[in-house]
Amino acid sequence: MATLRLEIVTPEKKTYSEDVDMVTIPGVDGEFGILPMHVPLITQLKPGPLKVQKGGQEILLATGGGFAEVMPDRVSILTDMAVRDADVDEASAQAAMDRAKAALNDKTLSSEAQAEAEAALARSLAQLHVKRNRHASSNPGVR
Repeated sequence: MATLRLEIVTPEKKTYSEDVDMVTIPGVDGEFGILPMHVPLITQLKPGPLKVQKGGQEILLATGGGFAEVMPDRVSILTDMAVRDADVDEASAQAAMDRAKAALNDKTLSSEAQAEAEAALARSLAQLHVKRNRHASSNPGVR
């Protein structure tokens, strides 16, 4: 079976670089899957779950906003955050979400501070979504 190279880069480091079977990306117009030999495109990402299929296993990452470049044999993702579900600290993500919500309730925020709080909220929601969905899928009776 053909594979494609997935590379995920954040401002801090190259977070992921492996050959995979399929990638499902949270695009601004909705989720979409990418298989080997996909038509080339560039798209904007929204914060959310990025799903990687590799050897029959699914790897989940919480990603922030950014861009994806798709080529027939590779996918390059530039994002402000990429965290594997196992590495998400649920308590920290919840605290970040609470801080962002509180900041957004401040009516004296500048437009820049409001945009920053909205981005922080979206990133923390993406992390919580990935962590809680992975936990629920590995424990079907637990919600």
